[in-house]
Amino acid sequence: MKKMLLLFTLVLLICCKPKPTEASSVENILPTLSESEYDYTIVFGSCNDQDRPQPLWKPILENSPSVFIWGGDNVYADTANMQKMEADYDKVWANSEYQELADTSQIIGIWDDHDYGKNDAGIEWEKKEEAQTLLLDFLKVPENDIRRSQEGVYTSHFFNTKRGSIKVILLDTRYFRTELNPSDVEGRRYDSWEASDAGSVLGDRQWKWLEKELEEASADFTMIVSSIQFLADEHGWEKWGNYPSEVQKMYTVLQNAKASNIFFVSGDRHQGEVSVNKNAGLAYSLVDFTSSGLTHTFPGDPMDSNRYRVGDGTKDLNFGVFQFDFDTQTVLMELRGIDNTLIQEFKQTF
Repeated sequence: MKKMLLLFTLVLLICCKPKPTEASSVENILPTLSESEYDYTIVFGSCNDQDRPQPLWKPILENSPSVFIWGGDNVYADTANMQKMEADYDKVWANSEYQELADTSQIIGIWDDHDYGKNDAGIEWEKKEEAQTLLLDFLKVPENDIRRSQEGVYTSHFFNTKRGSIKVILLDTRYFRTELNPSDVEGRRYDSWEASDAGSVLGDRQWKWLEKELEEASADFTMIVSSIQFLADEHGWEKWGNYPSEVQKMYTVLQNAKASNIFFVSGDRHQGEVSVNKNAGLAYSLVDFTSSGLTHTFPGDPMDSNRYRVGDGTKDLNFGVFQFDFDTQTVLMELRGIDNTLIQEFKQTF
């Protein structure tokens, strides 16, 4: 009887033993996955002066991103001397914490004006081809990548996981951008062109490419990275709003897109903020998440006027964290700063 009871107990223990969850399988775990209820983590940063202190790499590492995205002004080179620009990029790579990030995360990115080579420069910049080569070298882009031969650094990346997928579209707002409209108003550098103006941010070739990218519908989320802000249109600096015809074209492209759950990420402004347009003609609100100031902001200056801003934003040093939940179609967007302090969060459920 005792033997029968012991046998019954063993069978019961075996049958009731919990089955391994999907996350317990080594092959299903991304080594840099954030330990939270979210499935995938991407970190974004911009405006990084290579000659200033670099206090945010450590807190960025603490978020264990699978991907880190450079949003432009990755260095402040501002030069036609390509040897100087290369040396500026080398200073970033000399940072041991950045090296650790490169060892544990995939790093992708675009440029803005200061790593393009000249403040507020666009299509006219005579060193853009040489600067493109150095940016791609900095990002460790393979020699057979199409960006090594195409005009401009625009590209896309597809991140596929066991739970879902994310498409990241990186726009080049420099290589093809036409002339800006100088302002005569004190405190403003640029005014918007008339809506009938034929100026462009992306250029014809990149627009056609973007439309094709947005025809692809397999990703659960679509992140569009633009070095300059898309929604904020009141300040007098560089922005999509300086080209109203391009803004309207983007809305039309988004409304016709087959891609799912689209949102923007931007840098440039030396402040962090979340902008939301609830009337973008989409089935959901359009978000433009701005994170700018890895090494320097201007805390004495007020926040730019922005009718689309949600929350207070920040003039402190900041980086952006995006955590994706594929089951609920939710992105948790966080502005974080020194010591990984949470500055602001915004949750977008599509």
